[in-house]
Amino acid sequence: MFRRALLAAACGLGLALPAAAQTAPDCPRGQLDARFCDRDGDLVADTPTDPRQQVDPPVLVFAYTPVEDPSVYRRVFEGFLNHLSRVTGKRTQFFAVQNNAAQIEAMRAGRLHIAGFNTGGTPLAVNCAGFVPFAVMASNAGEFGYEMEIIVRADSPIRSMEDLRGRSLAFTSQTSNSGFRVPSALLRDQFNMLPDRDFRAAFSGSHQNSIMGVANRDYDAAAIANEVLFRMAARNVVNRDTFRTIYKSATFPTTGYGMAHNLTPQLQERIREAFFTFNWEGSELAREFGNSIPPMQRFLPITYREHWEVVRQSDAAVGVQYRCQ
Repeated sequence: MFRRALLAAACGLGLALPAAAQTAPDCPRGQLDARFCDRDGDLVADTPTDPRQQVDPPVLVFAYTPVEDPSVYRRVFEGFLNHLSRVTGKRTQFFAVQNNAAQIEAMRAGRLHIAGFNTGGTPLAVNCAGFVPFAVMASNAGEFGYEMEIIVRADSPIRSMEDLRGRSLAFTSQTSNSGFRVPSALLRDQFNMLPDRDFRAAFSGSHQNSIMGVANRDYDAAAIANEVLFRMAARNVVNRDTFRTIYKSATFPTTGYGMAHNLTPQLQERIREAFFTFNWEGSELAREFGNSIPPMQRFLPITYREHWEVVRQSDAAVGVQYRCQ
C-alpha cells in the first residue's frame, strides 16, 4: 500500500487535456507534459507564442501551499496581495487549498494563476501544471532553505534512527520532499528500514499535523520541515523544548513562488515586479516568516533549473517520475 501511494502521487493526476492546449509533436519538452513546450531548455513551460492561448484574467487567484489553518495565511498574505493588486491593476483572491493535488489541479485547469508550491510539490507542478517558479523567501543576505528533521518528544526513549524500529513515524503527504521522499529514501538506503516491516507509517496531511501529533503522543516520531516548527514555536502554538531531533538533513530550497506559464508576457512582468518590490518591513509576511532560520525577509529571484536540482536528484533516487496521466 505504501509503495502504491508513492506511485499514485508521483505519476497520476489523471486530468483530461483540452485539445487546444496540445503542442506540436516536435515541440521540445523534456519531462514536461505534452501540452507544454520548452524551447529554451530551462525545464519550465514556455509562454504560448499564440496570443489566443495566453490568459489575462480579471482576477488573479493566489494559493499558498496547504497548511493546517488557511485562515492564518489568508491574513499573512493580505498585505502582499493588496500590493500585487496595485502593481498589476487587477483584483486578487486568496484560494485556500486543502492538499497538494488540489493546488496542482487548480493551476492545470486554469483556476489558479499565482502560487507558492511546497518544495516537493514544485517539480510536479512545473511538469504537470505549467507552473513557472521564479522566487523564494530569503534573508536580506540571500540565505534561504530548510532542513528535513526527524523529531521525537524530548522525553521519548528514542535516541537514534535505529530506535525507530517498531515505532510509529508520521509522514505528511506523498508529494512532500521533507515530509516523505527524503526520509523514505534515508530510511531505506542508509538504515535498511522499510514501512510496515520495520516501523509503522502514517500520513498526517501536513507538517503542522505531524508536529502536533508528536506533541500529543499520537506518533512516536515525525519527518518534518524544520522551518514549519520554527514558525509554530514563534506563534506559541508549540514549545520547541517539547521536541528533540534525531536526524537533520542537508539544506533544501523552501517554497517556490511563481505563476502559470500561459499568462500574457505583460502580466507576467508585472507579477514579478510585485514580488520584488514588496516592502517586507512591518508586514505580516515579516512577522510570520521572519522567525525562520535563516529569517525570511524578502523575495529572492531563483530559477527552477538551478535551485531545484537537489530536489530533482532526490526524487530520482526514490524513482519518482513526473508523469501526469
